[in-house]
Amino acid sequence: MSQIVPVVLSGGSGTRLWPASRAMYPKQLLPLAGERTMLEATALRAAGLPGATDRCLVVSNENHRFTVAEQMHRIERRATILLEPQGRNTAPAVALAALAAAPDDLLLVMPADHVIQDVGAFRRAVAAGTAAAEAGNLVTFGIVPTAPETGYGYIRAETNGEAPVAVDRFVEKPDLETAEGYVASGEYFWNSGMFLFRADCYLNELGEFAPLMLAACRQAMEAKTVDGDFLRPEPEAFLNSPSDSIDYAVMEKSAATMMVPLDAGWSDVGSWSALHDVRDKDADGNSLEGDAHVHNCSGTYVQAESRLVAAVGLSNAVIVETKDAVLVADREHSQDVKAIVDRLKAGDRPEVSLGREVFRPWGSYDSIDSEDNFQVKRLIVKPGAVLSLQKHAHRSEHWVCVKGRARITRNDEEFDLNVNESTYIAIGDVHRIANPYDEPVHIIEVQCGDYLGEDDIVRLEDNYGREGTNT
Repeated sequence: MSQIVPVVLSGGSGTRLWPASRAMYPKQLLPLAGERTMLEATALRAAGLPGATDRCLVVSNENHRFTVAEQMHRIERRATILLEPQGRNTAPAVALAALAAAPDDLLLVMPADHVIQDVGAFRRAVAAGTAAAEAGNLVTFGIVPTAPETGYGYIRAETNGEAPVAVDRFVEKPDLETAEGYVASGEYFWNSGMFLFRADCYLNELGEFAPLMLAACRQAMEAKTVDGDFLRPEPEAFLNSPSDSIDYAVMEKSAATMMVPLDAGWSDVGSWSALHDVRDKDADGNSLEGDAHVHNCSGTYVQAESRLVAAVGLSNAVIVETKDAVLVADREHSQDVKAIVDRLKAGDRPEVSLGREVFRPWGSYDSIDSEDNFQVKRLIVKPGAVLSLQKHAHRSEHWVCVKGRARITRNDEEFDLNVNESTYIAIGDVHRIANPYDEPVHIIEVQCGDYLGEDDIVRLEDNYGREGTNT
């Protein structure tokens, strides 16, 4: 029996879940549907499968690499992280994973941003499709529909109580009347975007139907570079690949497709309304997260990140509060959040990409306040973490330690900074913060200068491979 290699696709941006999900910290990296992040839950979902390897392949991008690595470490899952130079949709992403695996490995392809409430049912469905995948078929998982959804593609397949079954056809997202007919027929299933197939079988089909894509991905992997658990395909070759989904590029054209029905409480959490559907609710159908309080409300989703949020007399509403933005929407229109994001993007608003709190491999910083010529941040440095040895051309920095203890480098000095102690970093000083201790250290940083952009950094040394960069 071939080994099952989990392949987790973690390249999405999740714009419909703004403002919680941002381009630099998208929904799959957030604990939106439980205590675990969606990426962590996806990786753990495959961990208990018979025959599954203890290492998974995660396809991500450069900006998310350290967060992905940290989350895999947190759940004690070994991972090879394939870093796409630029998103090219799912077909090239899966090709990279197939080229990184052994030819006879069974690739279990799973988007990182799905919720599956019945993990046992999911694992049984994978087991049901294993023999067909080993025999050379491309197996997909069709979700037993619970409603006439117009936001999903559908798969038509005649089931007889056994699985897997041959796929008759894939169909596009329907209008409501068509979707109602699909659901009533019992012959149509939501297209989950999850797959199981041998690596070599997928590459053979890709070579037949999308040869330019396969050639570009193969060339990119032949010239790859490896940095610990990070695997980087050669950028120029990969960017020559056409951009296409695995459905359009392969599944809709292949004669070797089969489907396993899946009834496991699945959701792609594509909107705030969809997230409300999968979360716990009170007796009035309200889902509350954080310091949220409601009175005379029903069917309402409230998520409070940094302050108390109160709602009165609302029905079927969405309220999402973050440190720098608040969203208020009707649940029926929650898919339209993308229109707001597009408008913000056109205006070059930073809130599209970053929240107020920004995560780095050493910890995070929160921009508390700013005006012309000054900025205040709260830095949190994880135990054992070290910032880069750096200097600035336009700003000085004042540091006050408010929790924990830090090891400071300033030019030729090295000293500890304890609670209620401060130090000053002049413009041009070579400096670094390290935390060799067991508890996180919190530092209030006051920056003063004529330019306070994050690119005013000259990195002289860096433990995370960023030496010579300024971002």
